[in-house]
Amino acid sequence: MINLLLSSIQNSPTTFLKPPFSFFNTKLQQKQEKQNLFIVETKSRRATTFACLSISRKRRSNGVSESEETVRYEQMGGGGISALCGLGYWVQGSRCFPWLALNFHMVHTLGLQPSTLQLVQYSCLLPMVAKPLYGVLSDVLYIGCGRRVPYISIGVCLQVLAWGSMAIFQGAREVLPSLIACALLSNLGASITEVAKDALVAEYGLRYRINGLQSYALMASAAGGVLGNLLGGYLLLRTPPKISFLVFSAVLSLQLLVSFSSKEESFGLPRKTETSSVLVSVKKQLSNLMEAIQEEEISQPMIWAVASISMVPLLSGSVFCYQTQVLNLDPSVIGTSKVIGQVVLLFLTVVYDRYLKTLPMRPLIHIVQLLYALSILLDYVLVKQINLGVGISNEVFVLCFSSLAEILAQFKILPFAVRLANMCPQGCEGSVTSFLASSLCLSQIVSAFLGVGLANVIGVTSSNYSNLSSGIIVQSLAALVPLCFMHLVPMSEPVIEKGVKRSSSTRSTRRSKRVGRVIRQESIVYRRGRESEEAQR
Repeated sequence: MINLLLSSIQNSPTTFLKPPFSFFNTKLQQKQEKQNLFIVETKSRRATTFACLSISRKRRSNGVSESEETVRYEQMGGGGISALCGLGYWVQGSRCFPWLALNFHMVHTLGLQPSTLQLVQYSCLLPMVAKPLYGVLSDVLYIGCGRRVPYISIGVCLQVLAWGSMAIFQGAREVLPSLIACALLSNLGASITEVAKDALVAEYGLRYRINGLQSYALMASAAGGVLGNLLGGYLLLRTPPKISFLVFSAVLSLQLLVSFSSKEESFGLPRKTETSSVLVSVKKQLSNLMEAIQEEEISQPMIWAVASISMVPLLSGSVFCYQTQVLNLDPSVIGTSKVIGQVVLLFLTVVYDRYLKTLPMRPLIHIVQLLYALSILLDYVLVKQINLGVGISNEVFVLCFSSLAEILAQFKILPFAVRLANMCPQGCEGSVTSFLASSLCLSQIVSAFLGVGLANVIGVTSSNYSNLSSGIIVQSLAALVPLCFMHLVPMSEPVIEKGVKRSSSTRSTRRSKRVGRVIRQESIVYRRGRESEEAQR
């Protein structure tokens, strides 16, 4: 029936803008020699797998074997980018492992107050606020033959230096100023690495029309979080925190070896031919970034995501100290609760990638935000010991419910990350994705500072947690406020038509200022070329 339909289309006198499949497959084989086609994409974006195995199963009826599809996938650099970014996101998720040891070290060894602990934790995130600068540099400044992989290597080197220093030198972990300096250096390296990975994944997905790679990145990160928290809780019971720092330094060294062995040119990504100076290129890239984020399709969802985090006072430091100092929970219990939370996050990510991606975005975010506000009240149940009244011990309650609010807060960002990555203008992948990450990080810092102020107002200290339950109620009510301006969240992802310029000879084509807008001139040029080829037949 499909052959009859194709034959009827070919015999039709109507001239189509999009060529038939047989002609299109022939032109794809010649695109490396004749790069003068303008491809117009009007299909809705659907999730495709990162590997080509599922593609080969769908195309066996067309005569393409699975081995040929695997070779094509390898020619696109899929194997190398899977190893580089897969391991990178896994290590990024496992960073909770040394930070769990660092939190216990600051509470039990250095004796920090709950408010001071939270200030140190989130003040060390300040290097991540500068992510747009790293993204702009990654977009315009090449180091050697690449503009993504070298930045990943630099970031990993900084992390190895930071955690290795805290593991080897006693003064680096026992003196608070030096400990803060090492934590800042670690987050600086992590932010540079994350920016480069996010830009590489976004650029690769746009280049080869692979949608939703951010879901697979979050899966790898969640898998790293599972193993990291499990290993962290186990090591803290039997070894001092410096062993955890040393083990994570070894893991980072493995990532460094993988990044050194990766060649960016093997990924098949286009190389910019910029003749202007670095300063001019940076200014131009900043101008392009400002132009991109001023689009309502990008700015409004980003404003909602940032505001929904920043207006909720965070009490994680006070709750952590309450669990360890009042309830006397073992590190293994807290680590295992984080493991269960990461497993739940991994499950939610798979469900979103398979089933929830096609749902309207606004109702989905509305439900997740409501669940997040309600899950905060689980800490109220723990502080008031209501769980003991229904026969649930503190250990079991923390294992099952302690990380639920944190996981929902992370999952809420996934639809926004996927949307913005799909709408990145070509050449601004690093700038836009890093601006989103920077904005979210800044909102977390604001939320943490609000939480410190709230803890001081209600009088929460290491010896007095009587008013902690009141602060948790305020936190839950604040999480309901973002529901009042859900109109900023789009209902669904818009159908984006992209006019990608493939020929270097037509440089006089007018630049579109809208993200993903198709230029009518290009369609006319393509149609004339198509009609001339039909006339030659």
